[in-house]
Amino acid sequence: MASMTDVIFLLLIFFMVTSTVVIPNAIKVTLPQAQKQTAAKPLTRVTIDANLNYYIAFGNQREKQVSFEEITPFLQDSYAKEPEMFVALYADETVPYKEIVRILNIANQNKFKMVLATRAQK
Repeated sequence: MASMTDVIFLLLIFFMVTSTVVIPNAIKVTLPQAQKQTAAKPLTRVTIDANLNYYIAFGNQREKQVSFEEITPFLQDSYAKEPEMFVALYADETVPYKEIVRILNIANQNKFKMVLATRAQK
């Protein structure tokens, strides 16, 4: 009976650890390629799809579509919850650079740490 308890305990630990690694990303964007990947785990996600729609999410929340004006208050609220947060920017490779810079400007003005999401080079 004691060994069965150990197995159950190890399975519980395994599922708890693996569930924190998974970040839901339901919006399909084609990310640009990069040489290296970052190890920083973002808490907040801003996604720009190919049609220039903005989506935001905090932690394991599901992305919700918002207007550009709603991004700043959302990021400020997220920062209030978690001051050490990273903001991951998922932008489709067809998005004009101007749109990416607009998000980067928000982060710069509010001193947020940004991570640009890319896909690994094959």
